[in-house]
Amino acid sequence: MLYRLSPSMSPAITAPRLLSAFFTHPRPFSSPTHSFPSSQGSRAFSFLSFRHGRTHRTHRTVASFSSNGSGQYSTEDMEERYDVIVVGGGHAGCEAALASARLGARTLLLTLNLDRIAWQPCNPAVGGPAKSQLVHEVDALGGEIGKMADRCYLQKRVLNLSKGPAVRALRAQTDKREYAMEMKQVVESQSNLFIREAMVTSVIIGKNDSIQGVRTFFGVSFLAPSIVLTTGTFMSGTIWVGRTSMPAGRAGESASVGLTENLRELGFETERLKTGTPARVDRRSIEFEGLERQAGDDEVSWFSFDPEYHIEKEQMCCYLTRTTNETHRIIRDNLHETPTYGGWVEAKGPRYCPSIEDKIVRFKDKESHQIFLEPEGRSVPEIYVQGFSTGLPERLQLSLLRTLPGLEKCVMLRPAYAVEYDYLPAYQCSRSLMTKKIEGLFFSGQINGTTGYEEAAAQGIISGINAARHSEGKPLIVLERESSYIGTLIDDLVTKDLREPYRMLTSRSEHRLLLRADNADSRLTPLGREIGLIDERRWDIYQSKQSRIKQEKERLKTFKIIGGDFATEVSAVSSQPVRDHSTLESILKKPHVEYKLLEKHGLGNESLSKSEKDCVEIDIKYEGFITRQQSQLQQIINQEHKKLPEDLDYYLMNTLSLESREKLSKVRPQTVGQARRIGGVSPADVTALLIWIETNRRKMKEMSQQELLRSSAT
Repeated sequence: MLYRLSPSMSPAITAPRLLSAFFTHPRPFSSPTHSFPSSQGSRAFSFLSFRHGRTHRTHRTVASFSSNGSGQYSTEDMEERYDVIVVGGGHAGCEAALASARLGARTLLLTLNLDRIAWQPCNPAVGGPAKSQLVHEVDALGGEIGKMADRCYLQKRVLNLSKGPAVRALRAQTDKREYAMEMKQVVESQSNLFIREAMVTSVIIGKNDSIQGVRTFFGVSFLAPSIVLTTGTFMSGTIWVGRTSMPAGRAGESASVGLTENLRELGFETERLKTGTPARVDRRSIEFEGLERQAGDDEVSWFSFDPEYHIEKEQMCCYLTRTTNETHRIIRDNLHETPTYGGWVEAKGPRYCPSIEDKIVRFKDKESHQIFLEPEGRSVPEIYVQGFSTGLPERLQLSLLRTLPGLEKCVMLRPAYAVEYDYLPAYQCSRSLMTKKIEGLFFSGQINGTTGYEEAAAQGIISGINAARHSEGKPLIVLERESSYIGTLIDDLVTKDLREPYRMLTSRSEHRLLLRADNADSRLTPLGREIGLIDERRWDIYQSKQSRIKQEKERLKTFKIIGGDFATEVSAVSSQPVRDHSTLESILKKPHVEYKLLEKHGLGNESLSKSEKDCVEIDIKYEGFITRQQSQLQQIINQEHKKLPEDLDYYLMNTLSLESREKLSKVRPQTVGQARRIGGVSPADVTALLIWIETNRRKMKEMSQQELLRSSAT
């Protein structure tokens, strides 16, 4: 049975309503099993469903007041009910709350500090290799992070332009305060979404191990059938500057206490991770004259596929400096003063964003390391010293900064610090991001062991969608890893036993030529539309764009040239001859020939946008490679998606290695492909697993036939 959402479905757009005036009606639960095939015939995403043992109660706020005789009233009973509760107002929390509310779920966002919604505590930047693909995909589904980055950018650059389209990446330096202010405004104005400042210390469990709600530090309970935890670095967070520490989720903000202990009591495994952020220095104290400028692109690119957010701004400049011998000497002489090398913090830090002391220790032969000086806003003097995070004591940090060229007289505004926090290894979640132990409880963001705003936002939109669908009894969506970087990210998290902060890389995707930034909308916007996050206006924009691209590719396929200056220049650029009557399509397939060359000779299409021209060029130039990868994908996809029974007892399978039995029992993969990617499960183990399943299937079939024969005989 195929499950298809109505193509006319679109999110309702209504004015925000007061809490006391908002009531919803009970909604029934259903539990069919569904799948959704992609347009190429392979299943790019699927739906999982769950049977609920309860009915959906009317959501309302109930208060009983009594007079004490003095004209004052006290609240004896206060009960607040929602469809979805999101805990944490970071990048995962914002995407989750917005997606849930836009799908019609009455959603509550609980956060420690209302003034720090969508704050960027580390580098105020969005995008970069693989991360930009995540941002494009979130936007294609109907999320916000791409729009915010486009609206609040200080500088934009496309990285890896000299390489193939699979690894090209847009990166934006953003205005930290403007970004948070704009996102807060979006959250506050969203209908169905309510926000409240609170510290959640425990989750409330009902019958059948299903979620009922959350309880706060001050003893208030909020009830909902779906809860999304996006705790960031706040869960039992501790920040370190040298040997000095204090409980905090980030500088100036308190840690969240109690929730880790509550989750452990419920049977969850928790661990510690570490990350850090560099010092901020005063722009006015830096000598920029001798530093290498890093200007933005002349032609601005965009994260969002919505042209409404394509508003160009004056760009600010970043600068490049380098470490010196003196930098390295100070660090080597004081390694014992840092939390990691001093031995008082054992939590793993991010491999791909190491501290400056890690760089000096790991790469001893390297004479210097690049350090980027990046602005944090248009109206503030703070400069982010990228690549220079450290755990050294504050008394050493200023002298260390002043060893960098251009910073000899710098003024430090904020010291660098490391932050240690609790997370829950994500093998405890299914690919829908719902936990395996507790129905209705979802984890997203750094609580799953990831690092980065983009990874958090990608998980947030999926958990928000699924939390809303779960509250209505609808099947949950799962993005397959070949469908998107989001699918790859989540599959890695829930399949691999990760013990260090996870960062998205292009190398993590086996299908990266098919999962480019330019085609994220063609891959995921139809799904966003089917779910209900893409409204009529966005859908019209998408369809118009696809139509223009298709028409241009058809034009290039039929338009032929005969000699002339254009043919001469093409030959010179590509070092290949141009035959008479060659089509523009065949010309574009030649090496080093870009669509810009067609435009130069009046053979382009001026009505196309830059992104549309890029799509046309990539589709044509890399057609052979794309077709080959699609063919390879089709060959393996049927086996990769083969479902594994949920009740398999791997310890009974003596043909599997002991390590394989332990890992499979721990992760409990949902598909053969997921089992294949578990560390410690060998190809021989996968073969043995398939044989065991097939043997059991035949036995069950024979038993069923014998039972049928006995029934017929009687």
